[in-house]
Amino acid sequence: MDRVEIVHGNFLRRVAAWDFPVGETPLGALTPEMALEMFEAQVLSRALDIQSRAMQKAGQGFYTIGSSGHEGMAAVAYALRPDDMAFLHYRDAAFQIARAQQTGATDIMRDMLLSFACSTEDPISGGRHKVLGSRKLMIPPQTSTIASHLPKAIGAAHSIGLARRGRPEHAVLARDAITMCSFGDASANHSTAQGAINAACWTAVQGIPLPLLFVCEDNGIGISTKTPTGWIHASMSQRPGLKYFAADGLDMFAAFEAAQEAADWVRVHRKPAFLHLRTVRLYGHAGPDVVTSYLPKAEVEADEANDPLLYSVRGLVASGAASTEQALDVYQQTLASVAKAAEAMASTPRLQSAAEVMASIVPPSRACAPTNGPDEARRQQVFGSDTAQFDAPQPMSRLINWALHDVMLAYSETVVMGEDVGRKGGNYGVTQKLHGRFGPARVIDTLLDETSILGLAIGMAHNGFIPIPEVQFLAYLHNAEDQLRGEAATLSFFSQGQWTNPMVLRISALGYQKGFGGHFHNDNSIAVLRDIPGIIIACPSTGDDAACMLREAVRLAREEQRVVVFLEPIALYPMRDLLEPGDGGWMRTYPAPDQRISLGSVGVHGAGEDLAIVTYGNGHYLSRQAQHDLAGQGINARVIDLRWLAPLPTEALMQAIGSRPVLIVDECRRTGGQAEALMALMVEQGVARFARLTAEDSFIATGPAYGATLPSREGIVAAAQTVVNG
Repeated sequence: MDRVEIVHGNFLRRVAAWDFPVGETPLGALTPEMALEMFEAQVLSRALDIQSRAMQKAGQGFYTIGSSGHEGMAAVAYALRPDDMAFLHYRDAAFQIARAQQTGATDIMRDMLLSFACSTEDPISGGRHKVLGSRKLMIPPQTSTIASHLPKAIGAAHSIGLARRGRPEHAVLARDAITMCSFGDASANHSTAQGAINAACWTAVQGIPLPLLFVCEDNGIGISTKTPTGWIHASMSQRPGLKYFAADGLDMFAAFEAAQEAADWVRVHRKPAFLHLRTVRLYGHAGPDVVTSYLPKAEVEADEANDPLLYSVRGLVASGAASTEQALDVYQQTLASVAKAAEAMASTPRLQSAAEVMASIVPPSRACAPTNGPDEARRQQVFGSDTAQFDAPQPMSRLINWALHDVMLAYSETVVMGEDVGRKGGNYGVTQKLHGRFGPARVIDTLLDETSILGLAIGMAHNGFIPIPEVQFLAYLHNAEDQLRGEAATLSFFSQGQWTNPMVLRISALGYQKGFGGHFHNDNSIAVLRDIPGIIIACPSTGDDAACMLREAVRLAREEQRVVVFLEPIALYPMRDLLEPGDGGWMRTYPAPDQRISLGSVGVHGAGEDLAIVTYGNGHYLSRQAQHDLAGQGINARVIDLRWLAPLPTEALMQAIGSRPVLIVDECRRTGGQAEALMALMVEQGVARFARLTAEDSFIATGPAYGATLPSREGIVAAAQTVVNG
């Protein structure tokens, strides 16, 4: 039989017979009025679960993952304030409904049905996904996350304390707010969850404010993998820096009492707490899931006997808030109301075109207070003796450092964070002096955990900050790439631009480090970034370009709410010379603070008509050397520096190429590298003659062979001769 019908029938029969689960209900914490409201939220959540499955069978709904068995989360909502940001587990419809009740919202039933129907009128995703989330309810949308939302919850919680020092222009969280993130017992085993909880504990032990409530909804199973009895308690109750609370989440009275105690503790102490709630999973994992195909029927029936709605009615009757007849009436009327409202879903509009689907990938621009750049007096004070060197040629690392200074002077909401960025000044000295000049609240030395670094940035951006996180090496990004792909880049898409997490992610990147580190510190693969919709990828190759592009990247984040990945070629950080030792040909002077290089522009070097060399990063440096060598052979080439790798600056690039034959020099791998897109562009644009020179499909070696698999000056010259000679 259909488990939905079985659970429904059991509820009607057992309530009518006063057949409730055995146990005592704590009655002191909830007033009868609140208890009845909470029950109504639970019942609406259940009714929506039932209706979502009916809609799916009728072809009117497209994705179901229910909250039945987790209705106790309504109690958690009532224990929090509506302005406390909540990052929800996908089984927390009852929480969202209860929070809507708290705020007086009356359209939550229709809103959630529109989500089931993938309607363009769905107020959160506009029909792009069935997600929980609401801007007015302070619930950023999540998809079916497996703990990937925990790191950003830490970032949001940390931002509350930082905002007390200097409130960002676009801050949304109150000074005494807390954040909450909920997840299942199976998700607690994910490395992302373990890293986030560890980061929270580490932060608390340091005495840093982190008002965050973790809520683990323990239903004892992750699809078909059992959670050992006592596992969550044993693994979480003794964590240093983490206060542990537990309650029976099946009983909304008990859940509210524990949740209120936990939330109050977090709000007062400004430290993280862990609320462990016992729940059950009804109906199986998701819509078509036949739970009895992989669990014994007796176990399924035991969970069904612990239906949270039965516990709620038991408490309502015991407290005098409602009779069994009234409770059944609420249940039946809610089911009827939901079914009637769902009839309108058959004619609801849905997304049709690619343009409609993609409309929210790029966030909307937002109004920002005007700025005239850093105050000159403050600038002189902060830079000190460095100002005397502004007019002298400097390597890229120094110019990026100065640009970071100016950005932080101009925008008080900017925060730099990463491994060793503070006291040490970064692996390559790029963040030197920032910690001493701006303090630890704006230059944060983080744990050695890239997931936590990016999560910190995403969460802080939720509260109006402009984070500038650093990942030490491109290869290290792979430890945390889902924070970009699954979290940062999708937030605007799934919220129609209502929620955003602007940031500028700096990465020491690419190859050509002589004899250092092998492929862990010389990584020439950007494939993982190139196919993420909506992000901007920047790659400067000279110090002055780097400074101007970094300023533009911060502007894009601040004003256009974009996620920007800023790739800084490690090998070019200290580069001084171009053609001969001591010529200083690759150093530049520091551009004035108001100079920027706009997104979509390219760098053009030389007017040669024989060939256009299209490149970026270290390839630009090598191509300029090859350009000199080719001129000695009578071949006059123009070198075009892409600067912006995504979106590709197509218009500016093709204008710079003109009618020239093209050689693409790509220091990344032949497979998955930037050259693939550029070769396709040449075909689409009808370029008559073109070729590519790329790195081999190989990792990079340590020692003298560091460049053996990469393009070289000599290789570019040879490839150019071949293209020019036909």
